[in-house]
Amino acid sequence: MLSFNLQRPKSMKLAVAGLMTMTVLLSACGNNNAANSGAAATAAPAAETTAAPTTAPAETAAPAAEQTVTDAMGHKVTIPANPQRVLASYMEDYLVALGVTPVAQWSVANGIQEYLATQLKDIPTISYDLPLEAVTSFAPDFTIVQSEGLVQNGLYDQLNKIAPTYVLGDEVSKDWRASLLRIGELLGKTPEAEKALADYDQKAADAKAKITASIGDQSVAILWLVSKNFFIVDETRSSGAVLYGDLGLKLPNLVTDIPAESRATWNPITLEKLSELTADQIILVNSDGADAAEITDGAIWKGIPAVKAGNVHEFGRESSWLYSGPVANSKTIDDALSSLVK
Repeated sequence: MLSFNLQRPKSMKLAVAGLMTMTVLLSACGNNNAANSGAAATAAPAAETTAAPTTAPAETAAPAAEQTVTDAMGHKVTIPANPQRVLASYMEDYLVALGVTPVAQWSVANGIQEYLATQLKDIPTISYDLPLEAVTSFAPDFTIVQSEGLVQNGLYDQLNKIAPTYVLGDEVSKDWRASLLRIGELLGKTPEAEKALADYDQKAADAKAKITASIGDQSVAILWLVSKNFFIVDETRSSGAVLYGDLGLKLPNLVTDIPAESRATWNPITLEKLSELTADQIILVNSDGADAAEITDGAIWKGIPAVKAGNVHEFGRESSWLYSGPVANSKTIDDALSSLVK
């Protein structure tokens, strides 16, 4: 997605950086302000049991007529009564949860949101920067863009000439619940959005009770290893919001040590600093695959208390831990249950 920095959606930005690095170095994430994200890779960020909705065209009632709304940038956007060809790059998680099949799916550096691979099988990809020729070729009848920063330098006007284009905006997209409800409104699927939220909240509550009964007040750290660099997640976005917010798990010391105003969704942590990690459990998102052995076979990593205790739960870059959304977060809960409940 364009112009990401460690502080942006924080998750997404890092995300794309990640994925792009992965194919040039590797990986994936998501801000769902662009995922957290994150991002992509940010990839880049990323399964969900909110009963993984199907990708078949929805059969629920659509708006009786077209609607005119105002987006985050003040544009008046007239949305077709029943959009059939929706393009919502990096927001496919929400479409899947609502039973909507996108005309194309987000990609970066030859990578996609792999945790959605089953639901988006056979859906063609489109580059994160939305090349106009590619957008035109997919003939969308409604386009949703996640961030104001993605449609600068006249890109919004060009996209809007192809199809009505709505900018969700950073303020909404930083909150996956708000994003789901807004996208539901735009597509005439508010009941579906509300049900997805209710199902997710019930699932989270059930999982929280099981995990608390299993590990009590143990602290859990979520680490991302990509291109031989470690990042630790904040508690407000991506899988951090799920574990520390929805499931009520205890933050590790290395996160609480970072001033709140200085935190990104994924914060860089040196290997030497990791030696100070006192977390009881570690979730390791390994985007380096077998190359991670160079670090995980080392004395510093093996000296971390949770590692010595055998309390490391590893997931690959294809998992949902780098992303945010109803599907990603539900899958993250599934992984947390399988890892922490014995």
